[in-house]
Amino acid sequence: MNSMKKKLLGLPYYLWCVVFILIPLGMVFYYGLTDKSGAFTLENIVSITAPEHLKALFLALLLSVIATLLCLLLAYPLAMILCGMQVNQHSFIVFIFILPMWMNFLLRTLAWQTLLEKTGVINSILHFLHLPGLNIINTPYAIVLGMVYNFLPFMVLPIYNALSKIDDNVIQAARDLGANGLQVFLKITLPLSTPGIISGITMVFVPALTTFVISKLLGGSKVLLIGNVIEEEFTQASNWHLGSGLSIVLMIFILVNMILSAVFDKDGEGNFL
Repeated sequence: MNSMKKKLLGLPYYLWCVVFILIPLGMVFYYGLTDKSGAFTLENIVSITAPEHLKALFLALLLSVIATLLCLLLAYPLAMILCGMQVNQHSFIVFIFILPMWMNFLLRTLAWQTLLEKTGVINSILHFLHLPGLNIINTPYAIVLGMVYNFLPFMVLPIYNALSKIDDNVIQAARDLGANGLQVFLKITLPLSTPGIISGITMVFVPALTTFVISKLLGGSKVLLIGNVIEEEFTQASNWHLGSGLSIVLMIFILVNMILSAVFDKDGEGNFL
């Protein structure tokens, strides 16, 4: 009886997965592996080798890697500071890092567009101070800045969660045995926080690779990532077959990233739950 109740309670979740995950994925694979006549073809997937598509894919990979590395370099010290202050997950300081995620993603990106544009807030202040203007809008630099700003909390929280689980007695024991601060970090802190790092890399790299809103608003029409190409195939060209085929290629990179995350974080220790 209890087993039946559990299955009934899980029914809305199963229904949600079918309607919003399995059916959309099935549609993507159907359109990606067929042509307009409905015949099976791999042409949509092979089209990733077209020069313009390869350029968009490589640029997306490059900017995603750069943004992920910058998030890691910024997030790890922040997470260590949070752990050093001995705050818990419900503290006000951690709440500050979570708060931006409650704001609409589009609004956050539009705010940076307003700040960075040639007549924006930052350039107006620089002009008032008689300093040279900042001309990074519609460039890859602006896109990376938008990625780091939007996805930094997804790197901070998993690393903080992993660091907070390290027993202080282990660190104290290493220091009692003569290990200095650098040795403690390299031999104990860094290895034990690896699950949080891997989880954070996954949570930043995946949305950074697939984004098209940030590159569209901060990169304008001058910088096209693979996400923009896919979005245009669906919305402007109305070519669902090509858009789905390119999406399948993008899924491969995402799956590889998730597999690596599962290998290095088997117990899910990096999850901020």
